[in-house]
This record gives sequence, C-alpha cells and structure tokens, in this order.
Amino acid sequence: MERINADTERVVQRLRDGMAGGVLAFPLTSFREDGSLDLESYRAYLTAQVATAPGAVFPACGTGEFSALDEDEYRAVVRAAVEVADGRLPVVAGTGYGWAQAVRFARIAEEAGADALLVMPHYLVAAPQDGLVEQLRRIAAGTSLPLIAYQRGQVTFTADSVRRIAGIPTVVGLKDGHSDLDRLQRLTLAAPDGFLFFNGAATAEIQAGAYATVGVPAYSSAVHAFAPEIADAFFTALREGEEAVTRKLLRDFYVPLVELRDRVPGYAVSLVKAAARLRGLPVGPVRAPLTDPGPADLADLEKILDAGLDLVGAVRRRTA
Repeated sequence: MERINADTERVVQRLRDGMAGGVLAFPLTSFREDGSLDLESYRAYLTAQVATAPGAVFPACGTGEFSALDEDEYRAVVRAAVEVADGRLPVVAGTGYGWAQAVRFARIAEEAGADALLVMPHYLVAAPQDGLVEQLRRIAAGTSLPLIAYQRGQVTFTADSVRRIAGIPTVVGLKDGHSDLDRLQRLTLAAPDGFLFFNGAATAEIQAGAYATVGVPAYSSAVHAFAPEIADAFFTALREGEEAVTRKLLRDFYVPLVELRDRVPGYAVSLVKAAARLRGLPVGPVRAPLTDPGPADLADLEKILDAGLDLVGAVRRRTA
C-alpha cells in the first residue's frame, strides 16, 4: 500500500504493533458537576489509563464525548493525551462532522501532536458511496495525519469503496462498528496488504472471537475505560486460547453488562462513565444529550462490576 511518507508508515507500524499487544483504549473525558471540562482530573485519569499499556489511546472519540466538545476543549483534551502518553504509545484523536469541520478539528489535533485521526461517522445525513469516499479525500487533503475511517450508523462502506479509500495515501485503516462479518470479510479481502482493521463494536469483547475468524483480532475496549484489569484479562485469555476464562468472563460479566447497556439509549457511554465513578475515577458526569444512570441501574452496574473484578481476582490467584 502506497504511503505518503515515512512518518505515516511509522505510525502505521506503531499502531499495528499496539493492536497486536493490547486493547485499544478510548478514554472518557472528565467534566465537573456543572458540565465544565475538568482538565486536571482528566490528566489524572488518563495517566492511570496509559500506565496499563494499552495498544494505543484514542482521546476525544465516541467514549470521550467528542460531539459534546467545543474546539478549545478538544484542543486541551488532545494536547493532554499527547503529553501524558509522552511517546510511549500512539495517540489517535477523533474528528468528524462534515468534512470542513472535520478538517478544523484535524488541524487542531495535528498542532497538539496527535499521531493519527479516527474519522467518525458524519452528522445526520445518509450519503452514497461516492460521497463517503469524497468526504475522506477532502479530510485527507486538509491534514498530513494518517486517517482511520469509522463505519457505524449511517456509514457503511462497500468493498469497492474500501479499495478507493485505501488508495488515498493517508487513509490507513478502518474501524468497524456494524458487526456484519460477511460484509467485513469482503472488505478485508478487498483492502491491500497492510491496511489496518479493528473491531469497534459496542462492548467489542462480546464479538472479539468472531471478528478474529475473519482476520480482525484487534479491538477497542470500552471496559478498559473503567476496569483495565478486566479488559486485559480477557485480551490475554483470548490471545492464549484460555476458552474457560473467556467464556466465564463473557457469561458472568460482559453479557450482563451489555444487557444493562441496552436498556437506555446512550448507555454505551454513560454506563461506562458511571462504572468509572463507582471505582473512584475522576471522570464526572456525562454531558447532555446523554444522561447518567438512575439508582436502580447503578445498583445493577455495581453488582456486574464486582462480579467481573472477582472473576479476574480468581484468575490471578490461580496463575500466581
């Protein structure tokens, strides 16, 4: 696959290495009770996230409430992530909306020192394949940073479109949030060698094994945002073929978490943030239009979290 320069190739290799070695971390963004950005708490939280050595860190993306950030807040969040990561792992910032606004965010991320960008689904409108490709072309023309396309919601690429976007020198990969494995297999076969793919389904661990069967073993982990020890235990067990461990974690932690997540729209983020608060992490509330879970759901969340931590503790005791 043609690359625009050696810097892009180095970023791709770092991402490839990171994806092979750990989950991809999508940190939460810390807000105060009045809704304002709490940068000091964000730095403290992010320091703990980076210390667990994920494969890469993706600030200001979906879990980080990108759509709720203004440009100054976005700049501060991405810059803090770059400073905390300090070159130890790649920093991939979110960008999105229409291509013109996406370029504005992309340039802010570039100035802040990000290594690459995740191009999230555009706002509101459905678009034909030519438009999806042109959107990426225009964003790529506005920044030198490598781009990872994100198909989810109203964005779904065909195999032909993947071939076309892979021909844009700085488009280096695709995050899949549709979980249509037949279609995804076709996309991986259409893409050139070296094009990056990773599983971006909500609570990706549920489908991590299935994704691996079509050649996409890498995945993002929302659980890492509040319980990196659970996320890492699952990743390790899956990689090492410890089926009994993965099945128990899926049955007793991940499936109940998904069932709770599906009760209320937006829980894919607000439930994660609530779990982080239960663990004493300084992330604060979500911003509207998301809402924080009520007492009954929080009680259920706490039971699920305790079960997951107990399972990981038991695994560690057996292997000690």
